[in-house]
Amino acid sequence: MVSAAEQMAANTSWAALGKATDLRNRILFTIGLLIVYRLGTFIPVPGIDAAALRQFMEQAGQGIGGMVSMFTGGALGRMGIFALGIMPYISASIIVQLLTSMVPSLEQLKKEGEQGRKKINQYTRYGTVALATAQAYGLAVSLEQGDLATDPGMYFRMACMITLVGGTMFLMWLGEQITQRGIGNGISLIIFVGIIAEVPAAIAQFFASGRSGAISPAVIIGVMVMVVAVIMFVVFMERALRKIHIQYPRRQVGMKVYDGGSSHLPVKVNPAGVIPAIFASSLLLLPTTISAFSSGAATGPVMSWLLANFGPGQPLYLLFFVAMIVFFAYFYTFNVSFKPDDVANNLKNQNGFVPGIRPGKKTAEYIEYVVNRILVLGSGYLALVCLLPEVLRGQFAIPVYFGGTSVLIVVSVTMDTIQQVQSHLLAHQYEGLIEKSQLRGRNKKRTKRGPSRR
Repeated sequence: MVSAAEQMAANTSWAALGKATDLRNRILFTIGLLIVYRLGTFIPVPGIDAAALRQFMEQAGQGIGGMVSMFTGGALGRMGIFALGIMPYISASIIVQLLTSMVPSLEQLKKEGEQGRKKINQYTRYGTVALATAQAYGLAVSLEQGDLATDPGMYFRMACMITLVGGTMFLMWLGEQITQRGIGNGISLIIFVGIIAEVPAAIAQFFASGRSGAISPAVIIGVMVMVVAVIMFVVFMERALRKIHIQYPRRQVGMKVYDGGSSHLPVKVNPAGVIPAIFASSLLLLPTTISAFSSGAATGPVMSWLLANFGPGQPLYLLFFVAMIVFFAYFYTFNVSFKPDDVANNLKNQNGFVPGIRPGKKTAEYIEYVVNRILVLGSGYLALVCLLPEVLRGQFAIPVYFGGTSVLIVVSVTMDTIQQVQSHLLAHQYEGLIEKSQLRGRNKKRTKRGPSRR
């Protein structure tokens, strides 16, 4: 039987978007700030030799051409003021979340409500400044060693650091403004736009390789079919849930007695989202990126061995890629996104229980057992989606970065944004949807007659 909420969602009309003034203003505000972000990626950092940078990017290795450049929307390739992108903020957020689950004082701060959340957000901003400063200094030194600076020296380093850190903090502010006054999650949308902006050039390069004969037509068709299949698979897996049945007993509140009810606890097949793939890719691409920017200056025996064995497509690279995705999937799920002990305590406080399982510790053990089994499928799904493009790139020498991580981010952000738009439309059309859904009790006039007077 279809629920009333599902009926209302099915009757949501996208034609009403023009009438929803608040939603339209939110969408226009979001688009405006994203345009500002894209313009900023074309403003160069002062002191960069443009000709040398262009030549370097044409000969660059896989490190900067892959994960990092993808997340910055091409700003790193042009050495724009947003070259660091939003990654320092994401890294600081993840680090603070992990510390919150492990440090008792931060965990207590998280439970203090709005004030505690503001404190944690402030710590995240401080961490963003620290990480961005360290990364900006390393990038400035690498640019000097690669002969990409017109006037190397302390002035160039300071100007580069101030510009890059300021650009990252501005992006962080843009993301927060989009989240508060726009539509969707601002940080995710910034990454989403950065990835999408590089897609037309990547597709053009891919088909140009086909026209030149470097890639056969069969490979081109196979890659196109693979991309569509992977997107469909990601959508299916991101919507997949394991529902744990929850029962609520009959209870009395004051003079009223409420009947017992049943519900379910939804557990996603992939509770950690795209975080494990981002962490694993960032760590594995770090040696290649350092070597590319330093133009071999930092290449020693250890770095040479790492580049030879942990380059994209190498067996050790693929093996450790899968191992780290699985590790981060379990670690992030049980420490940040889904804690069985907290879930069991919340159910106990609400008088809910899993049928046949004692509340408290036994419920936590059962939930942990279920999530462990689900994560076998979830981590395997993440590893497959991220590994398949890497294997195909290595086997067929495809020059375009068709990364599984980018597909995960694009699909997840698109689904989340569409869901938020539908929620706003649902709220705007509430009265009309009630009539269309023919909810019980709508516009029914009770005609109870009182006792006749004699």
